[in-house]
Amino acid sequence: MRVLQLGKFYPIRGGVEKVMWDLTAHLPEAGVACDMLCAILPGDKPDPQDASFARMEDGVLVFSLPSGGRVICVKALAKKAATMLSPAMVGWLRKHKGDYDIIHIHHPDPMAALALWLCGFKGKVVLHWHSDILSQKGLLILYRPLQKWLIRRADVIVGTTPVYIKSSPWLQDFQKKCTFVPIGIDPLLEGNPARIRRRYPCEVMILSVGRLVSYKGYSYLVDAAAFLPEGWKVVIGGDGPLRAALQEQIQVKGLVGKVELAGYLPQEDIPSWFAACDVFVLSSVLKTEAFGIVQIEAMSLGKPVVTTLVQGSGMSWVNEHGKSGLNVPPEDPRAMAQALMDVVREKEKFGEAARKRFQELFTTETMINKVKAIYEAQMV
Repeated sequence: MRVLQLGKFYPIRGGVEKVMWDLTAHLPEAGVACDMLCAILPGDKPDPQDASFARMEDGVLVFSLPSGGRVICVKALAKKAATMLSPAMVGWLRKHKGDYDIIHIHHPDPMAALALWLCGFKGKVVLHWHSDILSQKGLLILYRPLQKWLIRRADVIVGTTPVYIKSSPWLQDFQKKCTFVPIGIDPLLEGNPARIRRRYPCEVMILSVGRLVSYKGYSYLVDAAAFLPEGWKVVIGGDGPLRAALQEQIQVKGLVGKVELAGYLPQEDIPSWFAACDVFVLSSVLKTEAFGIVQIEAMSLGKPVVTTLVQGSGMSWVNEHGKSGLNVPPEDPRAMAQALMDVVREKEKFGEAARKRFQELFTTETMINKVKAIYEAQMV
């Protein structure tokens, strides 16, 4: 059985690309030969941690992973509306489609769907439905016929939570061939939390990590800080277009010193930040946040979580209310602040349950075993 992960781009930055890379890296260890096909823009180079695996084959950048999996990066002409434009992806897939029994395509990615449609692949198709297309409305108008074809073409559709699969308007007529596999990661190692706490001395540290964009709901998290006790600090790690607006909000609301924008956090420092906090908070306000991998990163270190209950999103399924943390209505700063105070009062209890939930549902091993079982069912 040979499988191709299809879609998205390199370098690996977002959650979808990370899932694809992890599947490609670990499935061969479980006995499943696996490659990954994605696109790369001119001028982009291997990340330092990947450079030792990289080589050029016939003008194509290929990463040969230690497990035996390969990540194949064909050239893209440009990136528009978060989608790579890559005729080379179509050409590569036409040439190599016979090498694979299963193509595991990751949605949303119109270029990957187009490549699958044009290549004439006759084998099994696993469609990984990470998210509906929500922000690119213009793109969706053009993509809708191809998306409908892809849903019909798929032999099985895999979501990341049962909530998202059931709520997606596009999948309502296809529930019988839907299942779900939660995203899995390796547990974070603690790193050096003392260094972070020295930088932010406080009684209680509340952490959130993500891009500073509107759907993350950070303006409501800033407002929530006004209701927290003195000596508590909200730290938001990440950068983005709303940084200046959030900084102005902090100053206008008199929250300087109580809310800190920490800026971009290097990947190697992320474990230290999670280990340093008392509670992690995910304040997103839209279904664009379909899962929230940052939650399970925090849970892997035994950190309780406060999450918003966004209709149709899987975030609040990941964080089991009353067990691993608490879920609150979106856009409600007072409710968020109250939940944070409630969790901190019993943070050991919530933290222990968070670690247990992570170990039961969200490890890499669990994800790999579930995906392998789906492949094996298709080959019967």
